Amino acid sequence: MKKLIPLGIALLALLPLFFPTGCANTTTPPTGGAKDTIPPVLTKVYPLPGAVNVPVKKTKIRFTFNEYVKIKDANGVFLSPPLDKKPKAVIRGKSVEVSFESDLDSNTTYTLDLTGAIADNNEGNLFPGYTLVFSTGSQIDSMCVTGLVQDCNTLMPVKAATVLLYKDQADSAVFLKRPVAAAKTDDWGFFSIRNIQDTVYRVYAIKDENNNNMYEPDNERIAFLDSLLRPSIVFNDSLYEFKKFDMKDTALCLARKAQVELNLFRERPSKQFIVKKERVGLRTAYLTFMAPDVVIHDMRIKGLPREKLISQINLQRDSLELWVNDQRKMPDTLQLVIKYDKTDTLGVLKPTEETVKLAIGKELRAELNKKQSTRDRKHEDTIAVMTTKADPTTIEQYGYEIEFKYPLIEEAWDSLKFRSVNPRQQEAKGKVRVVKDSTNLRHYSIFPEEKLQQGYDYYLKIPYRKFRDVNGYYNDSTELKVTLPNDDKLSNITLQLSNVHNKYIIDLLTEKRDKIIRSFIVDKSGPVVFPYLKTGNYCIRITEDINRNNLVDTGNLLEHRQAEKVRFFKLQDKFLIKVLERAEMVWDIDMEEMFR
Repeated sequence: MKKLIPLGIALLALLPLFFPTGCANTTTPPTGGAKDTIPPVLTKVYPLPGAVNVPVKKTKIRFTFNEYVKIKDANGVFLSPPLDKKPKAVIRGKSVEVSFESDLDSNTTYTLDLTGAIADNNEGNLFPGYTLVFSTGSQIDSMCVTGLVQDCNTLMPVKAATVLLYKDQADSAVFLKRPVAAAKTDDWGFFSIRNIQDTVYRVYAIKDENNNNMYEPDNERIAFLDSLLRPSIVFNDSLYEFKKFDMKDTALCLARKAQVELNLFRERPSKQFIVKKERVGLRTAYLTFMAPDVVIHDMRIKGLPREKLISQINLQRDSLELWVNDQRKMPDTLQLVIKYDKTDTLGVLKPTEETVKLAIGKELRAELNKKQSTRDRKHEDTIAVMTTKADPTTIEQYGYEIEFKYPLIEEAWDSLKFRSVNPRQQEAKGKVRVVKDSTNLRHYSIFPEEKLQQGYDYYLKIPYRKFRDVNGYYNDSTELKVTLPNDDKLSNITLQLSNVHNKYIIDLLTEKRDKIIRSFIVDKSGPVVFPYLKTGNYCIRITEDINRNNLVDTGNLLEHRQAEKVRFFKLQDKFLIKVLERAEMVWDIDMEEMFR
């Protein structure tokens, strides 16, 4: 045996000579094999699904997987009905152990959902989810309900909203109590609540910013069902709506049927007071109020005549702009004395006089000093600054648009010069009509009195030194040119409205519904035309303006008032309208039927 050992060592030393290339490639790194794309598989659950008489104290739930996992989103571990504190989840080897910091309720059916919470430890493959049902009583509740939560203005689905069911029908329940059942919406705004009692519920949805499963009106949005709900479907594992789907599979997700629809809105704040103030210029400042529709009784600047103060409230009446029309040197701090309806310590609105100090901050002071320096002064620091717009696609609706940075104290609209040049280069003078914006005293729309024609060039000239702002500066001259689009690839949409008995706001939106391209306000039957549209996808939103204030008004929970109704025009049950080249698209819309 001792003689064999040196021989073995010698053979090992000679191996590289027999296999000169070896097994390692020093120029190419190891590939590591194919990437793992398989999500974790659940292999064991304790207690078993459908378990009854589960202890209410020190209860622990264990989910065991076929590989090591991690908790990707702790908020995805969701218990219904929820407790005062969220479930606590920890990793134990290949298991996730869920415990509760407070006792469970007796004789209650619980569901514990893991959707979106767990992923494998290496590649992060998401576990599709699982819902465990168990009871602290002797039986499992059997009813279920499904639904959709969407934004009240865009009707887009709202992800991660919390849907709450209450047996207590008091209006205060959603503010003060935990629900008897709850669920989170998925990426499509869809929710499904299973194993609930066969009884009558109040149904709410909230965007629960602090995850306490109760509504906080100053910070959160809410939706509510107008009527009481009694579940009509008995849960079973074969129900399509309760399966776990890949959220990227659009067709499967949209095939689910929602029994109820809830539209989230933000209520008006319950208290009124000044939340922000800022001096933004030597003669300019603004205030922001907590709630809209502020009632202002009186205001003045100390040391100045009342008529020297110019003010403008926005359409929502929650933001106030201020300008001082006085060429004297302004103090570092303007003291605004304002009397408005303010919420007192008892929560009652009362006329209150308040002195607001509007001081020049360090940044504004540096900016003002720079403007006073001859070396650093720019041309726009010495003129009445204005922005102008002449969009060929909207000129017929909005006209030439002019907005001054500061209010005017001298104006000469009769000095505007308007002319047209036809295709034969013949020039003609024309007249215009000036419309001052009722919601923005610095904005003006200039409309030609003649009908605009394709192939013509139209010019609007604003002469030099005809307009003066509160800073004492005059305007530069400028000329705007516009030509109606003559691209034969453009298209038109015409809506023929009938049975118009209310006021409506009609918006043409982008495909994502996040931008208004054009807007009309109508209160009578007839055509609404969207001309000069490029090829693409659009949406048409129609809002019923019940109180005729040209705004989309929000709802009120305690008054049981929903946000003003919004509908989207649909073609073949689809929101998107595909506009092709050279299309003349005309549709009839019965407004009474649409909002029935």
